[in-house]
Amino acid sequence: MIVEHATRSSRIGVVLIAIALVVLVSAPYWGDRQTLRLLAEMFTFIALASLWNLLAGYAGLVSVGQQAFVGLGGYVLFALAMLLDVNPILAIFVAGPVGALVAVPVALLIFRLRGAYFAIGTWVVAEVFRLLASQVSVLGGGSGISLPASVVLAMAPSRQMREFEMYWLALLLTVAILATIFVLLRSRHGLALTAIRDNELAAQSTGIGVWSIKFAVYVLTAFGTAMVGAFIFLQKLRISPDTAFSVNDWTAFVIFITVIGGIGRIEGPIIGTIIFFALRQSFAGLGSLYLLMMGAVAIVVMLWAPKGLWGMIVERLGWQILPLQRHLVLRKDARGKS
Repeated sequence: MIVEHATRSSRIGVVLIAIALVVLVSAPYWGDRQTLRLLAEMFTFIALASLWNLLAGYAGLVSVGQQAFVGLGGYVLFALAMLLDVNPILAIFVAGPVGALVAVPVALLIFRLRGAYFAIGTWVVAEVFRLLASQVSVLGGGSGISLPASVVLAMAPSRQMREFEMYWLALLLTVAILATIFVLLRSRHGLALTAIRDNELAAQSTGIGVWSIKFAVYVLTAFGTAMVGAFIFLQKLRISPDTAFSVNDWTAFVIFITVIGGIGRIEGPIIGTIIFFALRQSFAGLGSLYLLMMGAVAIVVMLWAPKGLWGMIVERLGWQILPLQRHLVLRKDARGKS
């Protein structure tokens, strides 16, 4: 008897993922500027939703304040690029460790809260970050600031090369985040996270350090979220406190994506992002009714498929794109015995 991760569906899934990566890497050679920007935006939402899914879907930390680290990453990039002449691409990778360092005292504070109080606490922290950012006059204060042309030209000499560079960078960040989450969930720490997700009290009774694992996950998600936030505002070329720390753009939509795709499933944010952008394109002409229609879709999905669309597919068909779950397999010896 041995333990295996791979199944027939996961082997097919890995092949399809490899093909998709080849197609996406070559997108600058077959896609126009608008297509590249749309794909890059989708990649950022996949990354943000995957990090929130790790935080809430596995560690049980339902945060409504992840915009704190999106905005922090954006402001770190602007500060490094404008005040210290750091290359903006390099600044993205510096924003990650800064986000992780800031997350340590924040976690020590808000981990004293439980349930709904924890969720409210994360939102309060994000609001504090927004107010602090509005007081930094050198970065535009409350009205915000744009990146100088010299910083933009430092990325690449031509506009087309900058578009290609930003697209590949978005793809790289997303693949790196998904790969890190995949490796984590395949490890013994992933087993502990799965146990915490299924039953926290039972996991604690078996000797799993629930607090330390949750703390590590919170810091890790802050690391990734800050890098994605830095990329987002490098792409926008402008930042302000209201856009950087927007709960609607960087948390509400991310939660919507994760819930409809499948919370607690690594494939869920990918499926959810595709559905979200399809709905956004379909409802874009409805004006203020756009958000109401999105809310109605979310309610229908939660009632019809409480575990998300991918969770429903897994339960009914047993499909598995990425080989995460462990299976006991009986092996026969040379004499045909099990």
